[in-house]
Amino acid sequence: MAARSAPSCHLRLEWVYGYRGHQCRNNLYYTAAKEIVYFVAGVGVVYSPREHRQKFYRGHSDDIISLALHPERVLVATGQVGKEPYICIWDSYTVQTISVLKDVHTHGIACLAFDLDGQRLVSVGLDSKNAVCVWDWKRGKMLSMAPGHTDRIFDISWDLYQPNKLVSCGVKHIKFWSLCGNALTPKRGVFGKTGDLQTILCLACARDELTYSGALNGDIYVWKGINLIRTIQGAHAAGIFSMNACEEGFATGGRDGCIRLWDLTFKPITVIDLRETDQGYKGLSVRSVCWRGDHILVGTQDSEIFEIVVQERNKPFLIMQGHCEGELWALAVHPTKPLAVTGSDDRSVRIWSLVDHALIARCNMEEPIRCAAVNADGIHLALGMKDGSFTVLRVRDMTEVVHIKDRKEAIHELKYSPDGTYLAVGCNDSSVDIYGVAQRYKKVGECLGSLSFITHLDWSSDSRYLQTNDGNGKRLFYRMPGGKEVTSTEEIKGVHWASWTCVSGLEVNGIWPKYSDINDINSVDGNYIGQVLVTADDYGIIKLFRYPCLRKGAKFRKYIGHSAHVTNVRWSHDYQWVISIGGADHSVFQWKFIPERKLKDAVHIAPQESLADSHSDESDSDLSDVPELDSEIEQETQLTYRRQVYKEDLPQLKEQCKEKQKSATSKRRERAPGNSIRLHFVHGYRGYDCRSNLFYTQIGEIVYHVAAVGVIYNRQQNTQRFYLGHDDDILCLTIHPLKDYVATGQVGRDPSIHIWDTETIKPLSILKGGHHQYGVSAVDFSADGKRLASVGIDDSHTVVLWDWKKGEKLSIARGSKDKIFVVKMNPYVPDKLITAGIKHMKFWRKAGGGLIGRKGYIGTLGKNDTMMCAVYGWTEEMAFSGTSTGDVCIWRDIFLVKTVKAHDGPVFSMHALEKGFVTGGKDGIVALWDDSFERCLKTYAIKRAALAPGSKGLLLEDNPSIRAISLGHGHILVGTKNGEILEVDKSGPITLLVQGHMEGEVWGLATHPYLPICATVSDDKTLRIWDLSPSHCMLAVRKLKKGGRCCCFSPDGKALAVGLNDGSFLMANADTLEDLVSFHHRKDMISDIRFSPGSGKYLAVASHDSFIDIYNVMNSKRVGICKGATSYITHIDWDIRGKLLQVNTGAKEQLFFEAPRGKKQTIPSVEVEKIAWASWTSVLGLCCEGIWPVIGEVTDVTASCLTSDKMVLATGDDLGFVKLFRYPTKGKFGKFKRYVAHSTHVTNVRWTYDDSMLVTLGGTDMSLMVWTNEMEGYREKRPCDSEESDIDSEEDGGYDSDVTRENEISYTIRALSTNIRPMLGIKPHLQQKEPSIDERPPVSRAPPQPEKLQTNNVGKKKRPIEDLVLELIFGYRGRDCRNNVHYLNDGDDIIYHTASVGILHNVATGSQSFYQEHNDDILCLTVNQHPKFINIVATGQVGDSADMSATAPSIHIWDAMNKQTLSILRCYHSKGVCSVSFSATGKLLLSVGLDPEHTITIWRWQEGAKIASRAGHNQRIFVAEFRPDSDTQFVSVGVKHVKFWTLAGRALLSKKGLLSTLEDARMQTMLAIAFGANNLTFTGTISGDVCVWKDHILCRIVARAHNGPVFAMYTTLRDGLIVTGGKERPSKEGGAVKLWDQELRRCRAFRLETGQATDCVRSVCRGKGKILVGTRNAEIIEVGEKNAACNILVNGHVDGPIWGLATHPSRDFFLSAAEDGTVRLWDIADKKMLNKVNLGHAARTVCYSPEGDMVAIGMKNGEFIILLVSSLKIWGKKRDRRCAIHDIRFSPDSRYLAVGSSENSVDFYDLTLGPTLNRISYCKDIPSFVIQMDFSADSSYLQVSSGCYKRHVYEVPSGKHLMDHAAIDRITWATWTSILGDEVLGIWSRHAEKADVNCACVSHSGISLVTGDDFGMVKLFDFPCPEKFVSLCFVYYYQFTPNFDILSSALFPIYLKCFVLISKFFPKLSKSIYFEIKAIRNKSSPSSNIIFGTILQKL
Repeated sequence: MAARSAPSCHLRLEWVYGYRGHQCRNNLYYTAAKEIVYFVAGVGVVYSPREHRQKFYRGHSDDIISLALHPERVLVATGQVGKEPYICIWDSYTVQTISVLKDVHTHGIACLAFDLDGQRLVSVGLDSKNAVCVWDWKRGKMLSMAPGHTDRIFDISWDLYQPNKLVSCGVKHIKFWSLCGNALTPKRGVFGKTGDLQTILCLACARDELTYSGALNGDIYVWKGINLIRTIQGAHAAGIFSMNACEEGFATGGRDGCIRLWDLTFKPITVIDLRETDQGYKGLSVRSVCWRGDHILVGTQDSEIFEIVVQERNKPFLIMQGHCEGELWALAVHPTKPLAVTGSDDRSVRIWSLVDHALIARCNMEEPIRCAAVNADGIHLALGMKDGSFTVLRVRDMTEVVHIKDRKEAIHELKYSPDGTYLAVGCNDSSVDIYGVAQRYKKVGECLGSLSFITHLDWSSDSRYLQTNDGNGKRLFYRMPGGKEVTSTEEIKGVHWASWTCVSGLEVNGIWPKYSDINDINSVDGNYIGQVLVTADDYGIIKLFRYPCLRKGAKFRKYIGHSAHVTNVRWSHDYQWVISIGGADHSVFQWKFIPERKLKDAVHIAPQESLADSHSDESDSDLSDVPELDSEIEQETQLTYRRQVYKEDLPQLKEQCKEKQKSATSKRRERAPGNSIRLHFVHGYRGYDCRSNLFYTQIGEIVYHVAAVGVIYNRQQNTQRFYLGHDDDILCLTIHPLKDYVATGQVGRDPSIHIWDTETIKPLSILKGGHHQYGVSAVDFSADGKRLASVGIDDSHTVVLWDWKKGEKLSIARGSKDKIFVVKMNPYVPDKLITAGIKHMKFWRKAGGGLIGRKGYIGTLGKNDTMMCAVYGWTEEMAFSGTSTGDVCIWRDIFLVKTVKAHDGPVFSMHALEKGFVTGGKDGIVALWDDSFERCLKTYAIKRAALAPGSKGLLLEDNPSIRAISLGHGHILVGTKNGEILEVDKSGPITLLVQGHMEGEVWGLATHPYLPICATVSDDKTLRIWDLSPSHCMLAVRKLKKGGRCCCFSPDGKALAVGLNDGSFLMANADTLEDLVSFHHRKDMISDIRFSPGSGKYLAVASHDSFIDIYNVMNSKRVGICKGATSYITHIDWDIRGKLLQVNTGAKEQLFFEAPRGKKQTIPSVEVEKIAWASWTSVLGLCCEGIWPVIGEVTDVTASCLTSDKMVLATGDDLGFVKLFRYPTKGKFGKFKRYVAHSTHVTNVRWTYDDSMLVTLGGTDMSLMVWTNEMEGYREKRPCDSEESDIDSEEDGGYDSDVTRENEISYTIRALSTNIRPMLGIKPHLQQKEPSIDERPPVSRAPPQPEKLQTNNVGKKKRPIEDLVLELIFGYRGRDCRNNVHYLNDGDDIIYHTASVGILHNVATGSQSFYQEHNDDILCLTVNQHPKFINIVATGQVGDSADMSATAPSIHIWDAMNKQTLSILRCYHSKGVCSVSFSATGKLLLSVGLDPEHTITIWRWQEGAKIASRAGHNQRIFVAEFRPDSDTQFVSVGVKHVKFWTLAGRALLSKKGLLSTLEDARMQTMLAIAFGANNLTFTGTISGDVCVWKDHILCRIVARAHNGPVFAMYTTLRDGLIVTGGKERPSKEGGAVKLWDQELRRCRAFRLETGQATDCVRSVCRGKGKILVGTRNAEIIEVGEKNAACNILVNGHVDGPIWGLATHPSRDFFLSAAEDGTVRLWDIADKKMLNKVNLGHAARTVCYSPEGDMVAIGMKNGEFIILLVSSLKIWGKKRDRRCAIHDIRFSPDSRYLAVGSSENSVDFYDLTLGPTLNRISYCKDIPSFVIQMDFSADSSYLQVSSGCYKRHVYEVPSGKHLMDHAAIDRITWATWTSILGDEVLGIWSRHAEKADVNCACVSHSGISLVTGDDFGMVKLFDFPCPEKFVSLCFVYYYQFTPNFDILSSALFPIYLKCFVLISKFFPKLSKSIYFEIKAIRNKSSPSSNIIFGTILQKL
């Protein structure tokens, strides 16, 4: 008897012994009901101490390792391990799943925590980046994610006192996180000097930004903000594993076995040392504490749970215990009592009472225990050990009887004989020893037959035989007690075995799957009485089989709970329970056995709900008890819908073929044809593999699908409208409850679902996102129409629930491993749905981001059948499904109530009505039923006889299989498998509306020579004639004996020739389709057939066996054979005279034969063109070389046809594209128009006789499509337009240096900083210090050391500078950014950016305020125009890879007035964000990336949610902007492209701009966008033209709007006027800024009076009467509209780095010199530029003379210039060097000028000798280039820092090198700008490996030092600072620094009022910026070492 069905008994989990204490922490809590929640293995346990009862949560599929309790203490979140781990949130009362969170983490979920109000959950993964993820758990939606840390994270917690703040800790770190938008930004905790950097194990947050954390060494670290403020030393003696905060304070538990209680301020209350209590033991380690009132729960490492009442703290109560470390293998049951014995690698043996659910005895052994057995009278207990010994104990007092060691390897199995005389002991060395019990266990025999380790033993009932299993899966028998092997099967046949625990043997064959490794079932135990067998395997599954089960792959019931290997399983002595033990989870599970008879009373124990179903899900022999599948369903299940090439792959394939194309397209390609085609009618309906895909719309039109087209058919007018948004086969369709929207799902690698409006045929939403693969097989709307459910055809048939308007995935689950045919949403409860499919009926409910499915419970009523359709009934419980056997199943909840026979053969479709149902089946019958399926009210048979006269065609056969039914408008709509759509009137007549070919490929197509009809022939063995005129119907059909592949009308239209697949062909009468004549000369199929032109005298017949036969039609004889083709023939054409045949073959040969004899001809290709051909269907040859696409390897052009005027060639290819080319198409890759409607191969295309229509055939989509040909010039506006061409036009888009530079800039990221100077040598902080010769004694009579630095305390006390505050920035980033200057507050303020700072600049006062949250260059800025979001600014920055970490590119949305960050969006745009734009409502934000795909993303910025994202273009996109009146439409422009985008749900749809309507228009590089009314868009081009677009079609060009590129355009919302800004030379009439009317017809030009030769405008904005302009030259100018007056608001350096900086000796002025060739004078008080001098060459350094009357400037070309300050006249200049001058200095006495250059030299000039400037001497032997120089106060020494990190001192003016250290130490310096020297060693940070300190300057008081470095940091130190790594007074993290602004020099002005730093950047990068920073004195504290900030640990 094969176990064809699973046993009908059942197991229920009753108790779990154990608690997971190892490798987990903080996993034990009190719930609100005072129950205790914890977990063990894969089960969540809720234990009630009052009732001593356990409840189990079993929604996990693997080990649970983390747990968090909701603040209301009812809900629990648990996280598991696994490849795709998930988090479950469940209710501790009902143990039902509330929500599932998945698809984010990998490896496992290490920690979980709820926030204060329980709305959000944070989780930490076990992946390599330890990802931190924040969830909105109710919606199952991830809000934010970031890499957590490089090392393990042990704990995470929300700060319950500050919103949006979290803290995490782990290996050697603690991090403080803030959540803003979708960005989680961490700050590392600073350990500082207060405590050692070490691993933090747990934490708790308190008020006032305090965080308490437990460290590995037992200290408690207390943090305030991110700084460690104190430590509580020795709180525990070892690591603190757990910390629990409650109302009273904090409880901590540690590895030292102590619990400590602390009050709210963390003062100690009490200590409880568990090791000292009566239950304690040495080595007890606490893993979890929970303090509630006067109870404390403690979980230990060794799987115990204690409850402590505070009053009796030394008497803890042991609630639960279990085995601990190592594996658990040993299990035995007592033969007479309800006891179980277990033994483990933890060396303990434990006896459990199965009745009391308690441990009653425990004994510790010397060795790890591997097996156990109790003898028959229950007195002795034998234990097998891992070391090869075994021990026997007395059960009653656990005393040792005997200990024997005969073997060296582990004892894995031992058993007493049933009569109690022998003990058999199986060892891993493959032997079994037999011991005599009575002889004090003397060895009496051994069995040595096995070759592998012994796994199982069983005795016979009479104790005379032993059977063994070993690791090889061998089963052997031995005679007892001697141990002789028994080989005769006869002898064994009659043996009755006392127990059955062997895994191999005939009786247990069925436990093995059909294909399985022999070792994955670990244990078996047979219950002879109940005839059931229980097994345990390596996958954590317990299975019940019938016993015996003889055939492999028997059915079973399965139970999960254990996580991994279940090592052993046994029945209790009375078969009431099953005990199972888990190897790695140390747990003991006790299952209650519920026999069959009890099951009937207990239907309420319906399968317990869990994500993995406890039913025989994957029994392999599932098919065994199911009737044969219906042939149609069989066929359908075998369809895979897989494609070699998906449409999604085309862009990549094109990219790969780019090179090929470039070489080929050097020749100018032919334009695309002027004609276009429009889809007019489609014959066909997809019924053969789809169901329920046919509906009435609101207004009574009919909607269905075929190929890739959604069709709306108007039956009154017999017209069709089409939804053409899909690009591959549509597989399913459903209609919205309001009958106005339709959802369709398609085939694809990442298939999409489109929801579209049947009225406008526009897409409302497109759903995709990688959830389904290969295709979508079923969709359904919810009753309220807000949600949509879909099912994929991937291997696990994923079910997804969507909020379709938002395009959001709400929930997802794996459906089934077999195909699912239908999904239906519950009309009463939107969270419920059903799926039905192959042997599958599942009832689902939404739980957060997951769906929980329960299988339909069939019971005894039916069998597990395949369901083909399903509907809900009149209540939420009732559901009905149609089966493949013709029954209707009626379900209540998940139980099958009854079945009703409805049809012969499968029920394919059912539809619920108000008061009943209608069903349709394979039998061709439509049946109407009452509301409970009791009676069938009426049936309609679909028969030819019933066809009404108005039918549009003919019914092919009676009773076709019905695949879809729908009711409405008084009719029943029926779709059949044969591709017919019929309307059945209630009274009986049937009208045929639409039809197409049936299943099988369609290839043959011919159009009539003078009538609008065509013929088709298909593999479905029919020949059909179609009317193409307005009646659109099938005129005639004839069945053929074989399928056919080609057909042709004779020239007079009277005969029709048809080639068949068996090599025969026939000629039929074209009117009656009756045979005229037939021939059968070939074996292979006939592939093409053609009448000769004129009278049609000859017929050429081409076949797949490479011949063409020519027949004389008049006398029906074969007159010639054309030989010579090497492959099958694909196309043939006659010339106009009927004398020549052109032939194409499968080997891509183009051959010519003479007719009628068939002689092969060779014709030169030049001549071929001159021949007049009667028809052209060839795809080869020079005239059509251009029709082969770039990706010709993966796709074939299958068909072509030329119009009769020889102008347009239509082609069809394997990808389903129909294309039109201009003929002849010479040269490769011709331009074309392309149309998508067919899904895969277009097998044939033909023009009708008058070229008015094109007819195309789809091979596998079986559809015949009719397109109307629209001549050039005729074009109405319409939604579906072709794409012009595969490849971008080869004309270049124009050239402009500014555009090219912007396009090619590569932004460098600060985090990857490197040196700006090419330094060599060892950095100062790494150099070994030479010991000083005279270490002075501490007390000395010698004169005191002179001052290091000459100071000027102008009558003031020396007070250190305490802090620096940013006050002013000079500069604006205009050279490579655009549209980044805007008005705010009605023009009072302007906002712009430079470096990484957003600047708000007040126009009237010039004062500035700054937004400084960016940590790298800002590249774009926009202002929200919506009145609700006033002064809201978005800025986007550069960044590195898009890994969502802190250095990833991000967008900040902030309030310009108070500088509050409202949201941070971390984005996947690698490299940076180059454009941002707000939508009309202000709620959406659009961003464009600099990544190679130039991704476009739409955000809901307030929530930080990414709505949609898509690759924008393969070349640079410069700007993308929302239409000012829209939230869904936007435009992007860039290098040779403009695209018009629509947001539909989560999908972005784009249309390229179409140029074809204007003659000679070419696609240029587009730079700017503006908008007008009525869908007008204006784009500015590189040539200075402005293009005007209506929708996406170019309608006008405003020529030469500017003379150069139009970089900026601005649309004024209030009056619609448009401002444009371009690059042009100022002239009388022209100007770089123009103000235009709304339609860009009239304009007024403004000139910018900047004095530049060319004005280049990069940004424009218009306020009230003013225009704001930002230029490439870093000026921001305000232009008055009335008087055109210009007011320059902001100035800055333009190109190249700024190196030179000098402050005036006595006034608040400073000079800057830059590589843009200018020196500029700035006034700090008036906040403006006073003057600038153009030098004509790049300047590198600048210096004032001591009196301030002269300025010396060093140039990059080696020259230096001295100017007089008063007149700015040149006093003298000199060039003695070829390389750059790096520093230039006047001596304090104004006598000498020192000039340091990169030629490793310093030259001295004597200024008293006048302006001739002759060099008087120079310093020799400087080892590298000069960086900085300082004179001594007496002008006699000069210190020089060089590029090899060395500092040298020279005498002035001799240039002699001074080597004496003592002398050097005594020099007093006039200034100190050196970065080298012992005095400043402390300024070099630990992290200066990559980047350098570039500049330094000591204040005039001589006690403060400021430095600038490659990371863009400005730091303040005390001077001198000789210790390494000194702590700073202050760090100004110049976050704003386009590439680590290198602060190249810093000098203090005299009054100590302020000092200025200038940052320098890479020459490529940016303008300069000047930071003015106020030095704030701290008046209260005289000491100067208050730390104001510490450098971010790793920056």
